[in-house]
Amino acid sequence: MKKAILFSAVSLFCLASMAQLRTPAPSPAQTIRQDFGIGSIELNYSRPGVKDRKVFGNVVPFGKVWRTGANTATTITFSDSVTIGGKGVKAGKYGLVTIPNEKEWTIIITKDLNVTSPTAYKQENDVLRYTAPVSKLDDKEETFTMQFANVTNNSIELELSWDKTKVSLPITTNTDDKVMSQIENNLIKDNRPYFQAAQYYYDNGKDMTLAMQWVNKALETNTRAPWMHLLRARIALKQGDKATAKAAAEKALAVATEIKNDDYVRMSKEFLAGL
Repeated sequence: MKKAILFSAVSLFCLASMAQLRTPAPSPAQTIRQDFGIGSIELNYSRPGVKDRKVFGNVVPFGKVWRTGANTATTITFSDSVTIGGKGVKAGKYGLVTIPNEKEWTIIITKDLNVTSPTAYKQENDVLRYTAPVSKLDDKEETFTMQFANVTNNSIELELSWDKTKVSLPITTNTDDKVMSQIENNLIKDNRPYFQAAQYYYDNGKDMTLAMQWVNKALETNTRAPWMHLLRARIALKQGDKATAKAAAEKALAVATEIKNDDYVRMSKEFLAGL
Protein backbone atom coordinates (compact mmCIF):
# COMPACT_ATOMS: atom_id res chain seq x y z
CA MET A 1 0.00 0.00 0.00
CA LYS A 2 2.81 2.40 0.93
CA LYS A 3 4.61 1.55 -2.33
CA ALA A 4 1.47 2.31 -4.33
CA ILE A 5 1.04 5.67 -2.60
CA LEU A 6 4.73 6.49 -3.15
CA PHE A 7 4.47 5.53 -6.85
CA SER A 8 1.40 7.76 -7.27
CA ALA A 9 3.14 10.68 -5.61
CA VAL A 10 6.20 10.30 -7.84
CA SER A 11 3.97 10.08 -10.92
CA LEU A 12 2.09 13.24 -9.97
CA PHE A 13 5.39 15.03 -9.34
CA CYS A 14 6.67 14.02 -12.79
CA LEU A 15 3.44 15.14 -14.49
CA ALA A 16 3.57 18.47 -12.67
CA SER A 17 7.18 18.94 -13.76
CA MET A 18 6.30 18.15 -17.37
CA ALA A 19 3.39 20.66 -17.28
CA GLN A 20 5.86 23.43 -16.43
CA LEU A 21 8.32 22.57 -19.19
CA ARG A 22 8.65 25.26 -21.85
CA THR A 23 10.26 24.61 -25.22
CA PRO A 24 10.77 26.86 -28.27
CA ALA A 25 7.80 27.10 -30.61
CA PRO A 26 8.46 25.35 -33.95
CA SER A 27 6.94 28.38 -35.75
CA PRO A 28 7.34 31.35 -33.40
CA ALA A 29 4.70 34.08 -33.51
CA GLN A 30 5.58 37.66 -34.34
CA THR A 31 3.74 40.95 -34.03
CA ILE A 32 5.11 43.97 -35.89
CA ARG A 33 3.74 47.50 -35.87
CA GLN A 34 4.74 50.16 -38.36
CA ASP A 35 3.79 53.84 -38.22
CA PHE A 36 2.46 54.85 -41.64
CA GLY A 37 1.08 58.20 -42.78
CA ILE A 38 -0.83 59.56 -39.80
CA GLY A 39 -1.74 56.06 -38.60
CA SER A 40 -0.13 52.64 -38.23
CA ILE A 41 -0.27 49.06 -39.52
CA GLU A 42 0.00 46.02 -37.26
CA LEU A 43 0.70 42.49 -38.48
CA ASN A 44 0.33 39.23 -36.52
CA TYR A 45 1.63 35.94 -37.96
CA SER A 46 3.71 32.86 -37.21
CA ARG A 47 7.06 32.03 -38.81
CA PRO A 48 7.72 28.47 -40.02
CA GLY A 49 11.20 27.42 -41.13
CA VAL A 50 12.41 25.70 -44.29
CA LYS A 51 14.08 22.88 -42.29
CA ASP A 52 15.55 21.15 -45.35
CA ARG A 53 12.14 20.88 -47.04
CA LYS A 54 10.89 21.88 -50.46
CA VAL A 55 8.61 24.75 -49.50
CA PHE A 56 6.60 26.11 -52.42
CA GLY A 57 4.88 23.48 -54.48
CA ASN A 58 5.20 20.99 -51.60
CA VAL A 59 4.87 22.22 -47.99
CA VAL A 60 2.87 25.12 -49.40
CA PRO A 61 1.00 23.76 -52.44
CA PHE A 62 0.62 25.91 -55.52
CA GLY A 63 -2.87 27.10 -56.38
CA LYS A 64 -4.36 26.66 -52.90
CA VAL A 65 -5.22 29.13 -50.16
CA TRP A 66 -2.42 29.41 -47.59
CA ARG A 67 -2.80 30.94 -44.14
CA THR A 68 0.47 32.78 -44.94
CA GLY A 69 2.33 31.55 -41.91
CA ALA A 70 1.70 28.74 -39.45
CA ASN A 71 -0.38 27.86 -36.40
CA THR A 72 -3.09 30.54 -36.24
CA ALA A 73 -4.53 32.84 -38.90
CA THR A 74 -2.50 35.83 -40.09
CA THR A 75 -4.12 39.22 -39.44
CA ILE A 76 -3.38 42.80 -40.47
CA THR A 77 -4.80 45.89 -38.78
CA PHE A 78 -4.98 49.37 -40.32
CA SER A 79 -5.57 52.22 -37.86
CA ASP A 80 -6.46 54.49 -40.78
CA SER A 81 -7.87 53.96 -44.26
CA VAL A 82 -5.43 52.85 -46.99
CA THR A 83 -5.46 51.95 -50.68
CA ILE A 84 -4.24 48.63 -52.09
CA GLY A 85 -4.25 47.91 -55.80
CA GLY A 86 -6.40 50.96 -56.43
CA LYS A 87 -9.08 49.85 -53.97
CA GLY A 88 -9.79 51.59 -50.68
CA VAL A 89 -9.61 49.64 -47.43
CA LYS A 90 -11.24 51.12 -44.35
CA ALA A 91 -9.55 51.19 -40.97
CA GLY A 92 -9.99 47.88 -39.15
CA LYS A 93 -8.65 44.38 -38.59
CA TYR A 94 -8.57 41.88 -41.47
CA GLY A 95 -7.30 38.43 -42.31
CA LEU A 96 -4.41 38.09 -44.76
CA VAL A 97 -4.19 34.93 -46.89
CA THR A 98 -2.43 34.11 -50.13
CA ILE A 99 -2.63 31.74 -53.08
CA PRO A 100 0.99 31.07 -54.09
CA ASN A 101 1.90 30.03 -57.63
CA GLU A 102 5.24 29.63 -59.32
CA LYS A 103 5.30 33.01 -61.11
CA GLU A 104 2.77 35.08 -59.15
CA TRP A 105 0.81 35.10 -55.92
CA THR A 106 -2.71 36.24 -55.19
CA ILE A 107 -2.66 38.23 -51.94
CA ILE A 108 -6.08 38.46 -50.32
CA ILE A 109 -7.37 40.82 -47.65
CA THR A 110 -10.44 39.19 -46.12
CA LYS A 111 -13.05 40.07 -43.51
CA ASP A 112 -12.55 36.58 -42.05
CA LEU A 113 -10.03 36.54 -39.18
CA ASN A 114 -9.90 32.75 -38.79
CA VAL A 115 -8.67 31.29 -42.08
CA THR A 116 -6.23 28.54 -41.09
CA SER A 117 -6.92 26.11 -43.96
CA PRO A 118 -8.28 26.19 -47.53
CA THR A 119 -11.62 24.81 -46.34
CA ALA A 120 -12.04 27.73 -43.88
CA TYR A 121 -11.68 30.30 -46.67
CA LYS A 122 -14.80 31.93 -48.14
CA GLN A 123 -14.28 34.08 -51.22
CA GLU A 124 -17.43 36.11 -50.51
CA ASN A 125 -15.58 37.62 -47.53
CA ASP A 126 -12.82 39.07 -49.73
CA VAL A 127 -12.16 42.78 -49.32
CA LEU A 128 -9.69 42.75 -52.21
CA ARG A 129 -7.29 40.60 -54.20
CA TYR A 130 -3.89 41.72 -55.45
CA THR A 131 -1.71 39.83 -57.93
CA ALA A 132 1.98 40.08 -56.98
CA PRO A 133 4.79 38.85 -59.25
CA VAL A 134 7.34 36.49 -57.72
CA SER A 135 10.94 37.64 -57.25
CA LYS A 136 13.75 35.15 -56.71
CA LEU A 137 16.12 35.75 -53.80
CA ASP A 138 19.84 35.16 -54.19
CA ASP A 139 20.14 33.94 -50.61
CA LYS A 140 17.74 31.56 -48.91
CA GLU A 141 15.41 32.99 -46.25
CA GLU A 142 15.31 30.14 -43.72
CA THR A 143 12.42 31.55 -41.68
CA PHE A 144 9.24 32.89 -43.24
CA THR A 145 9.48 36.66 -42.93
CA MET A 146 6.99 39.48 -43.37
CA GLN A 147 8.26 43.03 -43.03
CA PHE A 148 7.48 46.61 -44.02
CA ALA A 149 9.89 48.25 -46.45
CA ASN A 150 10.32 51.39 -48.56
CA VAL A 151 8.34 53.52 -46.11
CA THR A 152 7.39 57.05 -47.23
CA ASN A 153 4.69 59.47 -46.07
CA ASN A 154 2.27 58.06 -48.63
CA SER A 155 3.43 54.56 -49.54
CA ILE A 156 4.81 51.38 -48.02
CA GLU A 157 5.44 47.79 -49.11
CA LEU A 158 4.64 44.65 -47.17
CA GLU A 159 7.29 42.13 -48.20
CA LEU A 160 6.77 38.37 -47.83
CA SER A 161 9.83 36.18 -48.25
CA TRP A 162 10.64 32.52 -47.60
CA ASP A 163 13.19 30.12 -49.01
CA LYS A 164 14.18 31.86 -52.27
CA THR A 165 10.80 33.44 -53.01
CA LYS A 166 9.69 37.01 -52.38
CA VAL A 167 6.50 38.94 -53.16
CA SER A 168 5.42 42.47 -52.19
CA LEU A 169 2.10 44.13 -51.44
CA PRO A 170 2.11 47.90 -52.15
CA ILE A 171 0.00 50.00 -49.77
CA THR A 172 -0.69 53.72 -50.14
CA THR A 173 -2.49 56.46 -48.25
CA ASN A 174 -3.31 60.09 -49.03
CA THR A 175 -1.48 61.68 -46.14
CA ASP A 176 -1.58 65.19 -47.57
CA ASP A 177 -5.39 65.35 -47.80
CA LYS A 178 -5.73 64.01 -44.25
CA VAL A 179 -3.21 66.46 -42.77
CA MET A 180 -4.65 69.41 -44.71
CA SER A 181 -8.11 68.53 -43.39
CA GLN A 182 -6.74 68.47 -39.84
CA ILE A 183 -5.05 71.84 -40.33
CA GLU A 184 -8.25 73.41 -41.66
CA ASN A 185 -10.34 71.95 -38.82
CA ASN A 186 -7.89 72.80 -36.03
CA LEU A 187 -7.05 76.34 -37.10
CA ILE A 188 -10.61 77.45 -36.38
CA LYS A 189 -10.27 76.33 -32.75
CA ASP A 190 -8.87 78.31 -29.81
CA ASN A 191 -5.83 76.07 -29.32
CA ARG A 192 -4.47 76.42 -32.85
CA PRO A 193 -1.49 74.28 -33.95
CA TYR A 194 0.28 77.12 -35.77
CA PHE A 195 3.78 75.67 -35.44
CA GLN A 196 2.80 72.18 -36.65
CA ALA A 197 0.91 73.67 -39.60
CA ALA A 198 3.86 75.88 -40.54
CA GLN A 199 6.25 72.93 -40.26
CA TYR A 200 4.07 70.78 -42.52
CA TYR A 201 3.76 73.55 -45.11
CA TYR A 202 7.54 74.05 -45.08
CA ASP A 203 8.34 70.33 -45.28
CA ASN A 204 5.94 69.77 -48.18
CA GLY A 205 6.71 72.89 -50.25
CA LYS A 206 3.32 74.56 -49.84
CA ASP A 207 2.47 78.26 -49.45
CA MET A 208 5.49 79.83 -47.70
CA THR A 209 3.65 83.11 -47.09
CA LEU A 210 1.04 81.27 -45.07
CA ALA A 211 3.75 79.18 -43.38
CA MET A 212 5.50 82.39 -42.30
CA GLN A 213 2.25 83.86 -40.94
CA TRP A 214 1.69 80.71 -38.89
CA VAL A 215 5.21 80.47 -37.45
CA ASN A 216 4.98 84.16 -36.49
CA LYS A 217 1.69 83.40 -34.73
CA ALA A 218 3.33 80.48 -32.92
CA LEU A 219 6.20 82.72 -31.77
CA GLU A 220 3.74 85.18 -30.27
CA THR A 221 2.95 82.59 -27.60
CA ASN A 222 6.45 81.17 -27.10
CA THR A 223 9.58 83.20 -27.84
CA ARG A 224 11.89 80.77 -26.03
CA ALA A 225 11.53 77.95 -28.56
CA PRO A 226 14.66 77.79 -30.75
CA TRP A 227 12.94 75.29 -33.08
CA MET A 228 10.33 77.93 -33.93
CA HIS A 229 12.95 80.61 -34.65
CA LEU A 230 14.92 78.16 -36.79
CA LEU A 231 11.82 77.17 -38.74
CA ARG A 232 11.16 80.88 -39.34
CA ALA A 233 14.70 81.17 -40.66
CA ARG A 234 14.23 78.24 -43.02
CA ILE A 235 10.91 79.56 -44.33
CA ALA A 236 12.45 83.02 -44.89
CA LEU A 237 15.35 81.47 -46.82
CA LYS A 238 12.89 79.59 -49.03
CA GLN A 239 11.20 82.92 -49.70
CA GLY A 240 14.56 84.39 -50.73
CA ASP A 241 14.75 86.70 -47.71
CA LYS A 242 18.30 86.09 -46.43
CA ALA A 243 18.27 89.04 -44.02
CA THR A 244 15.25 87.71 -42.14
CA ALA A 245 16.66 84.18 -42.32
CA LYS A 246 19.93 85.31 -40.74
CA ALA A 247 18.21 87.30 -37.99
CA ALA A 248 15.87 84.41 -37.14
CA ALA A 249 18.74 81.90 -37.06
CA GLU A 250 20.78 84.18 -34.80
CA LYS A 251 17.78 84.41 -32.47
CA ALA A 252 17.46 80.61 -32.53
CA LEU A 253 21.16 80.32 -31.62
CA ALA A 254 20.85 82.82 -28.77
CA VAL A 255 17.79 81.12 -27.26
CA ALA A 256 19.26 77.62 -27.70
CA THR A 257 22.48 78.74 -26.00
CA GLU A 258 20.52 80.30 -23.14
CA ILE A 259 18.40 77.20 -22.46
CA LYS A 260 21.38 74.88 -23.12
CA ASN A 261 19.80 73.00 -26.03
CA ASP A 262 22.91 71.66 -27.75
CA ASP A 263 21.04 70.20 -30.73
CA TYR A 264 19.59 73.56 -31.73
CA VAL A 265 22.87 75.34 -31.02
CA ARG A 266 24.47 73.02 -33.55
CA MET A 267 21.66 73.27 -36.11
CA SER A 268 21.52 77.06 -35.86
CA LYS A 269 25.27 77.34 -36.40
CA GLU A 270 25.06 74.97 -39.39
CA PHE A 271 22.24 77.03 -40.89
CA LEU A 272 24.16 80.32 -40.45
CA ALA A 273 27.30 78.78 -41.95
CA GLY A 274 25.30 77.78 -45.03
CA LEU A 275 23.95 81.27 -45.75
